[in-house]
Amino acid sequence: MTAYWMARVKVTDEASYGEYAKRAGPAIEKHGGRFLARGGRFITLEGGEYPRNVLVEFPSVDAAEACYNSPEYQEAVRFAEGAADRLLVIVEGV
Repeated sequence: MTAYWMARVKVTDEASYGEYAKRAGPAIEKHGGRFLARGGRFITLEGGEYPRNVLVEFPSVDAAEACYNSPEYQEAVRFAEGAADRLLVIVEGV
């Protein structure tokens, strides 16, 4: 069943986060992820403001989790550590 990787991000270090993004995209796509939203216009209706929002579709929860735990993605995420405040969740579709 399809799953979605939803991230909300406040970038604090553009250069480091740019390195993360450069590496994360190919790692996500390698594991079957397809970007549905990546930045762009948004409206916060409830909760705190996170200016960058990303939605990625994966074939399954297992595929999304495997991507997150993959060596390629973990290499990328090192650049996001300390460069952004991130919320990340994987949710199964209906």
